[in-house]
Amino acid sequence: MIGTSGILVAVSGAMVAVGCFLGLYVRPTSDDWCAAWKARDMGVFGITSDFYMTQNGRVANAFLSGVIYGDGLVGAKILPTVIAVTFTLGLVLLGSQFMRFLGAKPRLLLLIAAALVLQALLYFAGTRSYQALLWAPATISHTIPSVIGVWALLLGIWTVRRPSGRARTAGFVATFLIAAALGTLSEPFTLVTGLLGAGAGLLAVPRFGLARTWRPFTWCTVWCFGLLSGLLFLYTSPGARWRRAQNPSKESLLTPEGMRATLHDWQLMWDSVTGQWAYLGAAAVGVLIGLAVGMRTSASASALPEGLRTVPRLTRIALWVLPVLVVVLGSFAVAAGLRSGYGPTGWTYARTWTNYLVPMVLALCLYGALLGQWAGRLLASRTATTRFVPVAVVAAGAVVLASMAVLVPSVQKLTTTTVTRSVAWDAQNARIQKEARQGSSDVGYRPLPIGNLAEPFYTKNYKRDWVSACVSKWYGIDRVHRR
Repeated sequence: MIGTSGILVAVSGAMVAVGCFLGLYVRPTSDDWCAAWKARDMGVFGITSDFYMTQNGRVANAFLSGVIYGDGLVGAKILPTVIAVTFTLGLVLLGSQFMRFLGAKPRLLLLIAAALVLQALLYFAGTRSYQALLWAPATISHTIPSVIGVWALLLGIWTVRRPSGRARTAGFVATFLIAAALGTLSEPFTLVTGLLGAGAGLLAVPRFGLARTWRPFTWCTVWCFGLLSGLLFLYTSPGARWRRAQNPSKESLLTPEGMRATLHDWQLMWDSVTGQWAYLGAAAVGVLIGLAVGMRTSASASALPEGLRTVPRLTRIALWVLPVLVVVLGSFAVAAGLRSGYGPTGWTYARTWTNYLVPMVLALCLYGALLGQWAGRLLASRTATTRFVPVAVVAAGAVVLASMAVLVPSVQKLTTTTVTRSVAWDAQNARIQKEARQGSSDVGYRPLPIGNLAEPFYTKNYKRDWVSACVSKWYGIDRVHRR
């Protein structure tokens, strides 16, 4: 098991490290231009006020943008590394809690491997790898919320276990503030995590036998209330009202036609996701975790963790089904939100899929771990079949390695396009800055598209070309023309 874990850490870690390294080659495109000049000229609180009053009401989103772009491009370059490190640590700590829940001692190397494998899948298995990790506006809205969510869950575990009333109160207050901030950071994440919090809170009612006290239910309630408060703050902001006014005539999603159209978008999203079999690597690495637990369990021991042995059967079934419901309903909510905001092509904004892909890969890992635990106990209990334990480990490890291998072309393409564009961008940037210093007010710009993102001249109507306007603001000139 140690050898397999080490190989997986090396392979998946190398892929995630490449993504972090590519952060050094990140250059502005699309929303980068607007966030960069606003953070520079307005400051952190200025851009936050601008988002609240005139953009969309996402004040936490604006605040993070102001921090990240506050020193030019430095923040955007190191952001992928910050995300990967904090996500890895959070997933390892969460995995440790899970292994203890199953009655086993955490295995650090295996948990690191699992955390890195899950991240490699999240960053590179989708259709928008550049946006998932390297493009700061997308990571702020759709990747960072999941990282915060993992740490918030760890905070919740810590809070409900505190014997001190003051410590629990501080945990609940921190939970509310984090959830409220997330409500103004990302609407899709708010919807998905709200479903999870509501479902977990319902199961945490003591009468259902899963929780012995009201603390877990209280924490889930505080979490959901915080999300709702943040979402209401966003929805009622002047910026959000302005944004809704730009598209006053939209088809209602509550009509039969609207529901059918949303369902069609939802099916198109899942056609793309299920077409990528590399996601099975998440289940396979979960099997390895389960095998590590099951092989240390005696044959006479109960298959259930100690905390679930007295829980009614229906409650246990609901607990195991909850992740599936969250992923299914959450993805449908994302599809509905995309259609409401962007119309029939909204479902193609794949950067938003991260909000339900994170719980999806975690659920696959969870179910894989339960399967692996069952298989490990079965194999370990039969002396004649003990030799099959290493075979099971190698087989699961091979599936994980195969899923990583599938991602190699995506990583290679991402590396080539990112580095090539950075070289071309640096040369063009030097030329434009030189012309601006010489007094030019109208300079030539050659679009350098990457990651299916908008560049100047994306539309023939220059007055509607917000990217060109932000580029001009960044360089301190009146306008740009196609070069």
